[in-house]
Amino acid sequence: MSRTDLQHVELEFGSDGIAWLWLDVADAGANTLSTPVIAELEEALGRVEEERPRGLVIGSRKPGFIAGADVREFGRLESVDEAATLIRRGQDLMDRIAALPAPTVARIQGHCLGGGLELALACRYRVADNDPGTRLGLPEVKLGIHPGFGGSARLPMIVWAPSALDLMLSGRTLDGRAARRMGVVDQAVSPWQVDETARRILLADPGPRRVRGWRRLANSGTGRALLRPIMERQLRGKVRREHYPAPYALLDLWARHGGEPLPRRLRAERESLVRLVEGRTANNLIRVFLLQDRLKTEARDTREAIPEHVHVVGAGTMGGDIAAWLALNGKRVTLVDPSGEAIAATLRRARELFQRRLKTPARVTAALDRLIPDPAGRGAARADLVIEAIIEDVDAKRSLYADLEARLPAHAVIATNTSSLPLEQLAEGLTDPGRLIGLHFFNPVAKMPLVEVVAGRASDAAALDRGQALVAGIDKLPLRVRSAPGFLVNRILMPYMLKAARLHAEGEVREKIDRAARRFGMPMGPLELADSVGLDVCVAAAETMAEAQGLEIPERFRQYVQEGRLGRKSGRGFYEYRKGKPRRSRVRADSAELDRLGETLVEPLLAEAERCRDDGIVADGDLVDAGAIFGTGFAPFTGGPLHYLAERGQSRVGENHGSDSQGDASGSESTASTSPASPDRDRTAG
Repeated sequence: MSRTDLQHVELEFGSDGIAWLWLDVADAGANTLSTPVIAELEEALGRVEEERPRGLVIGSRKPGFIAGADVREFGRLESVDEAATLIRRGQDLMDRIAALPAPTVARIQGHCLGGGLELALACRYRVADNDPGTRLGLPEVKLGIHPGFGGSARLPMIVWAPSALDLMLSGRTLDGRAARRMGVVDQAVSPWQVDETARRILLADPGPRRVRGWRRLANSGTGRALLRPIMERQLRGKVRREHYPAPYALLDLWARHGGEPLPRRLRAERESLVRLVEGRTANNLIRVFLLQDRLKTEARDTREAIPEHVHVVGAGTMGGDIAAWLALNGKRVTLVDPSGEAIAATLRRARELFQRRLKTPARVTAALDRLIPDPAGRGAARADLVIEAIIEDVDAKRSLYADLEARLPAHAVIATNTSSLPLEQLAEGLTDPGRLIGLHFFNPVAKMPLVEVVAGRASDAAALDRGQALVAGIDKLPLRVRSAPGFLVNRILMPYMLKAARLHAEGEVREKIDRAARRFGMPMGPLELADSVGLDVCVAAAETMAEAQGLEIPERFRQYVQEGRLGRKSGRGFYEYRKGKPRRSRVRADSAELDRLGETLVEPLLAEAERCRDDGIVADGDLVDAGAIFGTGFAPFTGGPLHYLAERGQSRVGENHGSDSQGDASGSESTASTSPASPDRDRTAG
């Protein structure tokens, strides 16, 4: 066996005539197709072309295949010509793989996203493992762009065009089995079978997968003309073209060029992508991606061990769902609550979550085994970290902490899920107040990506690092915030909701208020958001923050709570609910009127975001934007409230506005989404 080792790529030629090309990008947790990596792949392909093996397998030495192109390179582009050159080089690499005389197979395990899937599509065959952690997709719309290394041209040739477009327009990902059913991969097998399956398919060389039969008609001129208006109508129901142009550009690309020869489709893809990279939306969504990456990186940099046994006190909606999420992500969880019914309800919800996420009965059973009902609270004695999620009452929490402190191991951290109470008040009475931190999750726990890691004045740095490590270890984004009423997310959210309540009390139609907010780009209208959180919770949080922020709570808010109109959970709040859905009336309003109302609604949020930056609630302005986007769903296409103000020329200059990461993003997406390029539409605060 002969072998060539470069910095990021290894190439081996086996005695059976099969060549194996392995990616292992140096000093990186994941493989990305940066310019240096592409250069080494080009060099390795030159050797393959010289040696002419019987077949070539492209795989990864890392747990994931390829996470995509290097987003930072897009952020550093300074001209249209630079963008065109970068994209053309990526396309040329894929063309070169596709033109190899020997059959090729992509050996896919872990993440195969964006440019990674485009490389796999350039191979003649694709073999994926069926582990749930393997995810395939083309999520570029979440960055304000679309596939540019040939994905938009090749995928509709391999799978039915409507399915291919749905995958690209939504930005969603598939596991190995789903990718096999759609036809994106040829085989989905157990992890231990991947290598042998790749070798076998190369030696058999049955011919590449292509769309066949009547499904080919979708790519015909008639098929594209019929499908385009249907898909465009569906897009309009999810995102506005002026906010998120990428999915519309992608649909237009297919509709106009889908029937042309591959070289012309690639040229059209390249030209379309260059136009998008120049745009404001791509700049801002890449900024959002880099903010997300910053939160993950800062969590990885902590040297504290990730807690493995978490004791959760309180099996209400928040405590129960936090416990379930921890168990889903591999933690041993003991759950205590005086109500057996609450624990039983948690286990029912947890089973549904595990079945939805884990699919196989064995994995579901293993996750349920990690979620342990603990009515006597004995798990506290073995816990690495405790999460308290009981009622928002200072005395009740202090009493609980006094009891816990006597039973916990010396190293254990106490974390409160309070949404607004200052930690300084809660820590009174603790023998060691340094072990108390905040871990503020948001509702619904399974959908909201952000967790505020709250530092009180006495909180120990190691305890905060352990909390941050736990959050990152359960697939959430940890944001370090300073203890103050409302912390960051609820502090900037509350003036926005109160503004909406005042406008409604003054006679503005509730549906118009919520519609204006959604038109601005918010995932949910403020009145429906208040109903989702619970009006009693909103009033209690507002009262906690009122003095510090000078908030005025509309009397209608208090009146609704006194009348038992608590929102969705009681069936009536600002809206009436039937089967959990609000009953809305139709309202007429022109676009200009809704735009003015939307700006009016977000003004208090923007102002409070600036105050949070100036008060040092987080380290800098970029983190204010990160908290607003990932914690409230603030319109991602804006880049965050402070970035939005800066673009409008309204931000005060020279007041700790942003950090170096903001500069990295100034060239040209966010988290899993219901719409093509926005966070979950049903995000709520909690």
